[in-house]
Amino acid sequence: MSATDVARSAPTPAAREAQRREARSDVTPGAWLGRVAMIVVAVFFVQFFVIPIVWLLLASTKSPHDLITTGPFTAGSFSDLAANWNALVTFQDGIVFRWLGNSTYYSLAALVITLVTTVPAGYALALSSFRGRHLLLTTTLVVMLIPNTALVLPIFLELSTVGLIGKPLAAILPFSFFPFGVYLTYIYFSTSVPRDLLDAARIDGCGELAVFLRVAMPLATPVIALVGFFSFVANWNNFFLPFLTVPGKGSPIQVGLTDLLSNVPSFNPTAAGVTAIELPTLAVATLLSVLPVLLIFLFSQRFLVAGLTAGGTKE
Repeated sequence: MSATDVARSAPTPAAREAQRREARSDVTPGAWLGRVAMIVVAVFFVQFFVIPIVWLLLASTKSPHDLITTGPFTAGSFSDLAANWNALVTFQDGIVFRWLGNSTYYSLAALVITLVTTVPAGYALALSSFRGRHLLLTTTLVVMLIPNTALVLPIFLELSTVGLIGKPLAAILPFSFFPFGVYLTYIYFSTSVPRDLLDAARIDGCGELAVFLRVAMPLATPVIALVGFFSFVANWNNFFLPFLTVPGKGSPIQVGLTDLLSNVPSFNPTAAGVTAIELPTLAVATLLSVLPVLLIFLFSQRFLVAGLTAGGTKE
């Protein structure tokens, strides 16, 4: 076919417009209702989640007077943001940094213990055969269904019995209990790690420990990152358990926010004097408590997506 024939056979602009109109006319009322429903749901979630975050960001840039007198979505100034930051870091001699350090220490220490225990446990449940295996797996699934708040009282009593209340281990040890991570690694090793590859390593002379460390662990990097992220976020955001087990100066940032809240005159009229905290300063503290999780999420997206999609198919 010559170039002239190709040019003649190509649809004209008018013909393309007619095809688009015909395609639009083929959309059924059900399809239109589906699109409208999706738009409504999207608008709802934007209002429910995005708008409060935008307000929080803007509130941290305002003075207490501007927060009340100006519109909720008008920006403040960098000078007001600096003043709010100074008010936060000078509160009780910069105790906010101690709270952040406590949260980091508790979350990272518990994360290490979680990975050291959950990954081998999931591997053993998925690729080993031993007596009581199904009972352990069933117990793991049942414990996952128990609300965390239901376990706070027995955990508190146990920690009190051994004299750990008020010590870092009172937060680290309960944080390390993560049955969901065991189940995630179990699913991954059951579906995404070829048994033939492990058998080939055994034939080459590797022991079980070498097979796990040299073959299974490198293949499990996505799910390890996923378990680590979920564990860190859960530990960082945990409030009720450390509120009871590590009160005072050992509190993490989430518990510390309640201390700041109790010093806001708008919520506690008895708060006065040099300890008073204004709402814009509380907004800065809230953003500061969210920042570490946000940064970890942004820098680990690739591993998280790989971990979420792992195990979706089976060879």
